[in-house]
Amino acid sequence: MSAIRLIDLKAAFEPLQDEILGEIKNVLEGMQLHLGENTYRLEKEFGDFCQTRYAVAVGSGTDALHLALRSCDIGPGDEVITSPATFIATAEAIALCGAKTVFVDIDEETGAMDAGALADAVTERTKAVIPVHLYGHPADMNRINKVAKAHGLRVIEDACQAHGAEYDGRRAGSLGDAAAFSFYCSKNLGAYGEAGMVVTNDRAIATEIQMLRNHGSKERHRHAIFGVNSRMDEIQAAILRVKLPHLEEANTRRRTWASEYNRRLADVSELTLPIERPYARHVYHLYVVRLARRNELRDWLRGRGIETGIHYPVPLHLQESCAQLGYAAGSFPNAERFAGEILSLPMYPELTVDQVSYVCQTIQDFFRGSSRQRRRRKTLVTAS
Repeated sequence: MSAIRLIDLKAAFEPLQDEILGEIKNVLEGMQLHLGENTYRLEKEFGDFCQTRYAVAVGSGTDALHLALRSCDIGPGDEVITSPATFIATAEAIALCGAKTVFVDIDEETGAMDAGALADAVTERTKAVIPVHLYGHPADMNRINKVAKAHGLRVIEDACQAHGAEYDGRRAGSLGDAAAFSFYCSKNLGAYGEAGMVVTNDRAIATEIQMLRNHGSKERHRHAIFGVNSRMDEIQAAILRVKLPHLEEANTRRRTWASEYNRRLADVSELTLPIERPYARHVYHLYVVRLARRNELRDWLRGRGIETGIHYPVPLHLQESCAQLGYAAGSFPNAERFAGEILSLPMYPELTVDQVSYVCQTIQDFFRGSSRQRRRRKTLVTAS
């Protein structure tokens, strides 16, 4: 068995390469390199996919979070509540607005924000909450929205890992005031450079972000507000338009491989497998297991040609960049325990049955070998 990557971008590119290269050629021949036909069509197509009225293409997922917050008037002196179990960009976007990040602990079974802890974190300065749909599983949005409504908070979904995920039959991105998506290359829908999108049903938010992404401009050389340079380039928009029609099929294949992992690893008692809540449609951006001997298993798999990942090994409240927030080890025990146990197994649509079987067999061999060693040690101790 040849080496198995955590994600295989080349395998995803090969069946679409002729169409993708043709669209790139068309862009370069026309030389409309930003805010052109591909961008505007992608906005309409991705908004339709997310079941939202508006979509605004931006330069990255980080920009999508940042500009969504700014469009909701989040700024200095405000507090925004989110999860410590996420990529740094979630807190980074809050800091870029001059606001303060407030963390709440997670539900260890999904890795998403513990909706039951949200209300206790709200203060008179709280203006928004960012639930993170971690690994492709939606946060418990009904409970989160109920708390937000009671306190007059904006809800901005971090859907950067949840393209096509669903909550009670509604698409991720359509569940709050606005939502941010990343099209980083490894995402379920990935570009071949940096790109992102904000989706919303609020016309005022969409209009504000359209200005913010383009130096605060509604028309050339006239700038109503100070914005940023966050225009998605036409090449990335063209690539994403080729890939978007294949997203549902790709998500279905991810779910198939997740089911196969679940079936083959169900009897491995030391592993905690990912779950799918009754309200959720998980799209498995990542397939993440948990175990106490994470590093040992990771080394074992690496030695047998299987690449794994850890998303993410240090919860945000323990990052040096967040030290000024005043949190310490022990502040969020669920998130800290979670970070110490998680391991991402290979997950991408182009996996094969043989590859998944090999990964599962290799994991089973690790635990069988460990059991034999423990029995051998016990026998030696008893004999002595």
